[in-house]
Amino acid sequence: MVAQGFTVDLTKPLVFQVGHLGEEYEEWVHQPIATKEGPRFFQSDFWEFLTLTVWWAVPVIWLPVVVWCISMSVSMGCSLPQIVSVVVMGIFIWTFIEYFLHRFVFHIKTKSYWGNTLHYLIHGCHHKHPMDHLRLVFPPTATAILCIPFWNIAKAISTPSTAPALFGGGMLGYVLYDVTHYYLHHAQPTRPVTKNLKKYHLNHHFRIQDKGFGITSSLWDIVFGTLPTTKAPRKQQ
Repeated sequence: MVAQGFTVDLTKPLVFQVGHLGEEYEEWVHQPIATKEGPRFFQSDFWEFLTLTVWWAVPVIWLPVVVWCISMSVSMGCSLPQIVSVVVMGIFIWTFIEYFLHRFVFHIKTKSYWGNTLHYLIHGCHHKHPMDHLRLVFPPTATAILCIPFWNIAKAISTPSTAPALFGGGMLGYVLYDVTHYYLHHAQPTRPVTKNLKKYHLNHHFRIQDKGFGITSSLWDIVFGTLPTTKAPRKQQ
């Protein structure tokens, strides 16, 4: 289904076009178009709607889940020190999941029709249109699906009473990640820490896209040797 010399028409829905790029997809998707308004994905209004998420939906939907999970551990007898330590551990584990997903799933290299199409839906769209404000945070449906294996992992590595708080800590880490991610793209930080985070992340988008996979911190980039180094910027399309 890959078409030789295929050219994507940005005025038409993109999702079922990008697969035709074949091996050229990798280069195409990493030539960012920095406009706030993104392209249309699907011809269907219903499927198009499911790809759009306002940033504030993340804390509105998932913070109550965090509170509910923590309250479950409290109701099962966990003390305040236990709750705090387990929630912090959950946040810490999330930072690793954030790095792992970004590096090994979101940046997987594809060249088949369906591989390119799936990658574009998962993360390629964000690199092609990094300032698209309605396709920056995870859609709630995708997050809910990912919650299933993560909840099972939390149960496997903790006790019945601490598993909810551990999962809640991981969910809190996720909320902080997605809100931070949106902030780094669309806000104008004034504090040194957030200014450096913004510079670090936009460097990943516009200069060195195979390094700098951490969003909320560079911790795991340091651990695994993926800190970016100075390199000539890519040309924007």
